[in-house]
Amino acid sequence: MAHPPNVREAQPPARTTAWSEGVDRLRAGATTEPGRLRIIGALVAALVVAFGAVTAWEISDRAAAADDVVTRSQPLSADAASIYRSLADADSAAASGFLAGAQEPQDVRERYEDDIATASALLVKAAANTDSTSASGREITTLNSQLPQYTGLIERARANNRLGLPLGGAYLRYANERMTTELLPAAERLYKAETSRLGDDYDDARVWPFVGLGLGVLALGGLGWAQRRNYRRTNRVFNHGLLAASVASAVVLLWLGIGHAVARAELEDAMAHGQESLEVLNDARINSLNARANENLTLVARGAVLAEDGKRDLYESQYADGMKALQQRLAQARGLADDPHGSDPVAEAADKAAEWRKRHTTARATDDSGDYEGALAKVIGGKGSTGECFNGVDAALEKALAHEQVEFTRAAEDSRGALSGLPLGAAVLAVLGAAGAVLGIGRRISEYR
Repeated sequence: MAHPPNVREAQPPARTTAWSEGVDRLRAGATTEPGRLRIIGALVAALVVAFGAVTAWEISDRAAAADDVVTRSQPLSADAASIYRSLADADSAAASGFLAGAQEPQDVRERYEDDIATASALLVKAAANTDSTSASGREITTLNSQLPQYTGLIERARANNRLGLPLGGAYLRYANERMTTELLPAAERLYKAETSRLGDDYDDARVWPFVGLGLGVLALGGLGWAQRRNYRRTNRVFNHGLLAASVASAVVLLWLGIGHAVARAELEDAMAHGQESLEVLNDARINSLNARANENLTLVARGAVLAEDGKRDLYESQYADGMKALQQRLAQARGLADDPHGSDPVAEAADKAAEWRKRHTTARATDDSGDYEGALAKVIGGKGSTGECFNGVDAALEKALAHEQVEFTRAAEDSRGALSGLPLGAAVLAVLGAAGAVLGIGRRISEYR
């Protein structure tokens, strides 16, 4: 019996996807010169657009960090230092007023009240610009809770002092202990936290835009290759569209490199010759204030409070430590100052500090000889007293701080200004460059029609 011939079953047509169809069209197009030109044009335009977009994004990020340095982190760091200074000065003024007797001098009273008001106002400002759950926020909460307790102790000390009761001295020493163990450490931690945030913003602002620079080099390389390919096939030296795209990309790349280099240099100058000097000067001023408070408390306590070794007077020992630290910080500040406006006030402060030490030695000798009233006049009196030297040191440091703050602000604002306009300019030039590349390639394609 004969078998029927084999009949192949009809195969259904292969199913295709949009992706595979697109790949097939791309492969087919790449076999012709117009197709290859379209692919080259799309790739070059995409590179130019990507370069502009990444440049705009990276520089916007750097500019925002530089703006934070100028408008947020550095002012908050300066305010934190002012909080510490105001608290330390208030403690010194309270001790000076106590030593003056039942009738506290009006200028000393006003100085204390101004310091407390300044610290309170700056704490409100800092709280408004700080997350309450952050490290800075926790320190602000501590300061806000402890400050009223401190001022309450000072008022009790004054009330007892006006009545001639010795309990006033105990209240003053307790207030000073609260200040040195609770308030000032919290203020110091706040200052360090804000200075750390300033450092973070500074680091963010100065990071090189490596991705943008790399894409810029790649875009220029792609445009150069496309023009060379065009020249080898047509003997035409320039393609106007590709040339315009190359010029636009080169402008953005140069702007990016030079602008960021200038911004980085200005920011480094702000930190090296501004912020670093501010930190040293603030530390010097704080040590000066602490030394003055301890000098006053030496007379208040009259040997009743001893250091850990049980031999030395606690406040006299702390005064010596503060003056030693002050001398070291002034030497550092003088080395950091880069012009006479910065170095002259520091030199003046150093001279006043040296004279302060001499007068203090004389005052201590007078007190040790049993002449308490004479020693008191040499400490809180007018001309010729250690208080006169302290006021001179404080005024000179305030002048130096004001100068360095101006220097920092100028350099930091110049850094921010070097980046202004670059994000928008990069975006616009990238769009124009991509359009030029497309038009230039389109002109070549039209020759095949």
